[in-house]
Amino acid sequence: MRIGMILDKTFPPDPRVENEALALINGGHQVFLFCLGYKGSYEEEEYHDIQVKRYTSNRLEYKLSALSYTLPFYKSMMSKKVAHFMEMNKIDVIHVHDMVVADAVLKANKKFQRPFVLDLHENRPEIMKWYPHMQTFPGNLMISAKAWKKKEKELVKKADRVIVVTKESKDELKNRAKVPAEKIVVVPNTVKKSFYKDYTTEFSILEKYKNKFVLLYLGDTGLRRGLLTAIEAVGILAEDKTMKEQMKLVIVGQNSTDSVLKQKVKELDLEAVVDFEGWQDVGLFPSYLLAAHVGISPLHKNLHHDTTYANKLFQYMSFSIPLLVSDVLAQKNLINQVHCGLVHKDSDVQDMADKILTLYDDPARAHKMGKQGRLFIEEKFSWERVSENLKDVYLDFEKL
Repeated sequence: MRIGMILDKTFPPDPRVENEALALINGGHQVFLFCLGYKGSYEEEEYHDIQVKRYTSNRLEYKLSALSYTLPFYKSMMSKKVAHFMEMNKIDVIHVHDMVVADAVLKANKKFQRPFVLDLHENRPEIMKWYPHMQTFPGNLMISAKAWKKKEKELVKKADRVIVVTKESKDELKNRAKVPAEKIVVVPNTVKKSFYKDYTTEFSILEKYKNKFVLLYLGDTGLRRGLLTAIEAVGILAEDKTMKEQMKLVIVGQNSTDSVLKQKVKELDLEAVVDFEGWQDVGLFPSYLLAAHVGISPLHKNLHHDTTYANKLFQYMSFSIPLLVSDVLAQKNLINQVHCGLVHKDSDVQDMADKILTLYDDPARAHKMGKQGRLFIEEKFSWERVSENLKDVYLDFEKL
């Protein structure tokens, strides 16, 4: 089949889009990717067998995307480009990445009447409540998360198939939109086998942490991710001199709010205990993972976190690292299913400190949890395995 993927951003990079496209190509399909470019002219290229078609965009169009369900301009502009893309590439099935551009695609598709797959990378109406432009004027008046949630429900009803990243997301969406369960397909973000089997080791990282008990955090460090809880929990444990000497909280990632985290580290006199490594190339992640003893994900509770997975969970698990996560629904359910770590109460500093100490004091138990996680990835949850669900969607279309 000739699959037309629609992405209202630049490409590359976008790991989920690339992984899905390559999985479908490996399944025997052709994938044509509509995306945006800012160089002033239309471009085409073949990128890892993906037929990339870059349509010219600009800063105004980008800003209007935030108002796509407030004003009609973005929908009108994008639908013309999508219609051209569909006609020029003789698309059989349209696959839309996320909901921002979905209404424009539906408008363009009226002429072609192709099957429509809506791929929801995240719970956009919930996560957008945390966007900075939603907290201040005029965004807080012009953009309504409630309107986006209503539109999401409408789009789910219109789609032929909906793809989500967790079972929890499927359950929430099925109940809210009142659609059949078989319409919604779970395709999680997870790791490829090559991530944990074919990597280069940076031995300077292993040397740096060789005599430490390393608590590792990978990814965006925004405050909703719960790192203040982790820092304060480490602060409690560091009151013991031995723990302060042996423990390291290693944070690999970055956010504009890092000054808040660093101020807390300074207040608690933890500069020798907490390392801010900043953004690092993903090629260095395996070395940090090899140095780690516990992988943390102390997310704060909200509906978005309850219905999504942080990819770091599977990065930790693939390297046999036990997890310590907060009790947001999706990751709590994962721990209970796989028995690959411990769960602490969201924002509960003492509970997190207690659970860290449990893992520190019982390395045999921690090792067993880590092995359980690795086994789960290898047998059930590598990208090569979960992407079969995506291929099955298109097998169904071929039968029609």
